[in-house]
Amino acid sequence: MDYSQFLNMAPELSLLAVILILFVADLFMCTDRKSGRGILNTPLPVVLLTLHTLFCIAPLVCPMFSAQCSMLNAECFGGMYVSSAMALVVKAILNVGTIIVFLTAHEWLKQPEMTNKQGEYYILTLFTLLGMYFMISAGHFLMFFIGLELASVPMTALIAYSKRSQESAEAAAKYILTALFSSGLMLYGISLIYGTTGTLYFDKIAPLMLNGQCSMVNIAALVLFIGGIGFKISLVPFHLWTADAYQGAPTAVTSYLSVISKGAAAFVLFVVLYKVFAPIIDQANVLFFWIIVFSITLANIFAVRQNNLKRFMAFSAISQAGYLVLGVMGATPQGLTAIVYYLLVYMAANLGVFLIISITEQRSGKLLISDYDGYYRTNPRLAFLMTLCLFSLAGIPPFAGFFSKFFMFMAAFKAGFIVLVLIALVNTVISLYYYLLIVKAMYIKPNDNPIAPFRSDGYTRFGLGLCIAGVVLIGIISWFYAYIDQFSFGL
Repeated sequence: MDYSQFLNMAPELSLLAVILILFVADLFMCTDRKSGRGILNTPLPVVLLTLHTLFCIAPLVCPMFSAQCSMLNAECFGGMYVSSAMALVVKAILNVGTIIVFLTAHEWLKQPEMTNKQGEYYILTLFTLLGMYFMISAGHFLMFFIGLELASVPMTALIAYSKRSQESAEAAAKYILTALFSSGLMLYGISLIYGTTGTLYFDKIAPLMLNGQCSMVNIAALVLFIGGIGFKISLVPFHLWTADAYQGAPTAVTSYLSVISKGAAAFVLFVVLYKVFAPIIDQANVLFFWIIVFSITLANIFAVRQNNLKRFMAFSAISQAGYLVLGVMGATPQGLTAIVYYLLVYMAANLGVFLIISITEQRSGKLLISDYDGYYRTNPRLAFLMTLCLFSLAGIPPFAGFFSKFFMFMAAFKAGFIVLVLIALVNTVISLYYYLLIVKAMYIKPNDNPIAPFRSDGYTRFGLGLCIAGVVLIGIISWFYAYIDQFSFGL
């Protein structure tokens, strides 16, 4: 065995080193119980993850380093692990999102009951990120499934992190039971693929299907695989866990669940359709047509009825997942670029909203939309920043969300799905209505007892700065899309 192959897994090894450093720090370094400040209370995890992110993107931004680096295009262990430039881009985006989530969690982890559990939060979160790394770079269904479970099981512990909260325990139970069921469906689908082709390597399955081994069994495997991955992305009808899990989980965990895991799963879905199910892509397109329509439409309808902000964001996430999956239609390189760009923009806007929800919850304990009536009177800056993020989620120009939806619609339109694009456009108008309900509450609705004015901590302000920069600049500077597009042909 050539152990030098492990060098091609540098992002995974680097992230594992970060996890081990945090584990040792949490084990041997003391915590100040009076102030609630521990060695793992935000600074160390953020610094280490930032260094890890810079290490991951070095081959992408430094020509001298990329010429000598084998991480850009490499296969390890017979093709079980596949590295590509686009995979590094997605990993870097997930890293940045995780850093913002850590900034979101700062105030929550300062609570007295969380003082002794800070290390576990960071380590569990990074283990889920490591699992997503394996999913993204998988070239074999065994590697993919290991990554999927590594990303799912620690997430259950994170959802149930507030052990004294009945809602948190209930949300974790619903999440793990649904995850087990979806994993069972996916495993059955994978077994059908192996039974008909005799292999689980992504690159070898499609040629065998083309050589006459494509059958109704493979179509059944496709349906089961979509059922399993649809759970991770929260697509209808695999979304029933989403609202309860978002509401019951701590807000910092909800923000992570709403973006990071979806991004990895959407990328993997495209890769598997592109490499494995290419011979039956027409059948896949029919399935995704209806999944996207129902995901966008039903989520928009139910979002209007919500008063709890976290449940509202849950249905918003289901709708956004429908737009995100538009890029898989036809499995074109332009669709992959649109998916990654959409993920970057959605991450900035969605995490910005959750940062404001989290700090407001920590300062006032309020989570209802009606609680935000008159919010602009007492906290005008936060109200303004939240409005910018909501406008981006709604796709209003000139914010980045408008351009992400535009590129997604163009990818689906060029793939020939004109009717689907028209339905998505109509739903975009509907989504604008319910996002404006929050803006109306903050600016127009009167409130005799609004949320009291408060000052955000430095970590929240820094995280909001990153999110707002993403919401405003990513759309204006078209270089981001062009930069991502150059890697879309390298899968």
